[in-house]
Amino acid sequence: MKVGIVDVGGGNRGSFGAGVFDYCIDHQIEFSYVIGVSAGSANGVSYLSKQRGRNKQFYLEYSMRSEYMGIKNWIRKGVFLDLDYIYSALSNSDGENPVDYDAFQNNPAQLVVVSTNAETGKAEYFDKSDFAQDNYDVLKASCCIPVICKPYFLRGKKYYDGGLSDPIPFKKAFADGCDKVIIILTRPKNEFRTSKGDLKTARLLERKNPQVANLIRNRCSLYNAQLKEALQLEKENRVLILAPDTIDGLSTLDKDPVKLEALYQKGVVEAEKIHSFLVSRQ
Repeated sequence: MKVGIVDVGGGNRGSFGAGVFDYCIDHQIEFSYVIGVSAGSANGVSYLSKQRGRNKQFYLEYSMRSEYMGIKNWIRKGVFLDLDYIYSALSNSDGENPVDYDAFQNNPAQLVVVSTNAETGKAEYFDKSDFAQDNYDVLKASCCIPVICKPYFLRGKKYYDGGLSDPIPFKKAFADGCDKVIIILTRPKNEFRTSKGDLKTARLLERKNPQVANLIRNRCSLYNAQLKEALQLEKENRVLILAPDTIDGLSTLDKDPVKLEALYQKGVVEAEKIHSFLVSRQ
């Protein structure tokens, strides 16, 4: 059977997924298909390059730096979250914590990265062929949070966070041939999303990015519909959902190292469920 794993990201709450993937590396659990949204796509890269602990360092150490995110970035560059610092300055071969690019590309597993075309409002999917040594632009496109970031230009198109158009992309995993799918959530699995703050954010984008504004107005209903379907598939043993029991109030850009460490450890513990799911796949 072809078993895939989905990481939905969620900003710094992606530390939960980092814990899941580090557990998988420690226990030699390998997947032939990995699909990531936003921070989940970055988690997937480090998992495929087998760089244990690399993602954790980004969440618990680098995210505390003003160069990573903060008001200083806003003043200097007009963005709160500096994607070039994260996925170029830190991640390139001459960076502080480079991706092992050869290991990443030589891993036979598929990687799919979800992003949102800002003009069409549709999800677009990238794969390993869209990467190059010291060029991780597809990760920047997938992680580009509206308002917090300017739209990211890639090959003449504007992109925003993949979570706007396909927040829990298990359907893409099944369409690409997976028989069973593990889904990493960064909210409790029975917690449905609310629209709090979405209308305000949509209004800020209405004039320049009407398609994205419309997605933001509707992202609550899209996420909840996908979650409802995933919960049903879990009952049918086609899906395993890994999720924290609580996120302790952590928001997308929260920089509380104690809470982020706790969330990482929850990911490590939740990942133990993978063993029985893989055994039961027969």
